[in-house]
Amino acid sequence: MSRKPQQCVEVVPRIADITAADWDACANPDPALHNPFVAHGFLRALEDAGTVGGRSGWTPRHLVLRDGGGKIAACAPCYLKSNSQGEYVFDHSWADAYCRAGGRYYPKLQIAVPFTPVPGRRLLVRPGPDAEAREALLARAGVEVVERGNISGLHITFTSEGEWDRLGAMGFLQRTDRQFHWRNAGYATFDDFLASLASRKRKAVRKERAEAVATGLEIEWVRGRDITEAHWDAFFAFYMDTGSRKWGRPYLNRKFFSLVGERMAERVVLVMAKRAGRYIAGAINFRGEDALYGRNWGCIEDHPFLHFEVCYYQAIEFAIAHGLKRVEAGAQGEHKLARGYRPVLTYSAHDIADPALRRAIADYLKREQRYVAEAATALCEATPFKRSAEG
Repeated sequence: MSRKPQQCVEVVPRIADITAADWDACANPDPALHNPFVAHGFLRALEDAGTVGGRSGWTPRHLVLRDGGGKIAACAPCYLKSNSQGEYVFDHSWADAYCRAGGRYYPKLQIAVPFTPVPGRRLLVRPGPDAEAREALLARAGVEVVERGNISGLHITFTSEGEWDRLGAMGFLQRTDRQFHWRNAGYATFDDFLASLASRKRKAVRKERAEAVATGLEIEWVRGRDITEAHWDAFFAFYMDTGSRKWGRPYLNRKFFSLVGERMAERVVLVMAKRAGRYIAGAINFRGEDALYGRNWGCIEDHPFLHFEVCYYQAIEFAIAHGLKRVEAGAQGEHKLARGYRPVLTYSAHDIADPALRRAIADYLKREQRYVAEAATALCEATPFKRSAEG
């Protein structure tokens, strides 16, 4: 990989030092393709709430490229990492192996959205004839930060496929994984969607939905300015209870939810379940222009199939009602397959400083990519759709 010094890219330690207008002109230049997670409002809420920075393991080191007139032409959400928590692209085995061999894997540099496994552009460039050249400048600048700081490597995670291809051509190691997304085939109602499923699967979905609310649960969509601090209090209790049991230490704090509700209200959709007048479960979703992104969920009462109802079926209902093209329901989860979510590939790119570690990881990734591709083929064959509805 070419490693030419880049004097025109600066490292900015706080996103608050960049105006929202400048950042968002790079992050979301096309309103029809808006991704809420690379928006200035979301990334600043993470910083202002203290969920990144401090002792979180995520120290902001954002990359900013200015043109000749001082205008921001490209940027990237970038962090110095002292652990591998909250990334959803798992490299713990790489770190362990390097440590056993006497190496120091941390710190590492990560271009990513913290705690958010949503694919999309990571090298955020204003549109124009020099867009790809500026994208490459950002990537090379990240490599230079690694070299200057005695850092183990640069990791660009949940990239777009186009970025992944171009980074591979630059010499980055390429990695794939999979998620499960729901696609809207122009359905007018949820029953239209069900009609695309094989009979046995259709009956199973109907049974799950009925059982989820059989104890008298009511489901609400709460959006935008209708979301109050009381809603956030209830949701945070669900998030903390479920998150603490599932992975020990939830990444987000109460302040974050208030900030994101204040700054991005038009992008937030809460799905809340109520029983006997009391909220007992909920899921937070963010709305792009053509997609609904399911992020976090929690509950304080256990009910059969409630997770599937609140997180998956209600998201499909919302997407159909609002003409959205897809639902992205987060990382992992082969159980989503039976609920109409299809496997899709996700992408990451990695530049490893130590040649020996790089060779070992490159060999591992070749084998892993074959496995991911074979598994994706098998999963596609197991979708619940009628054969006439596949595609």
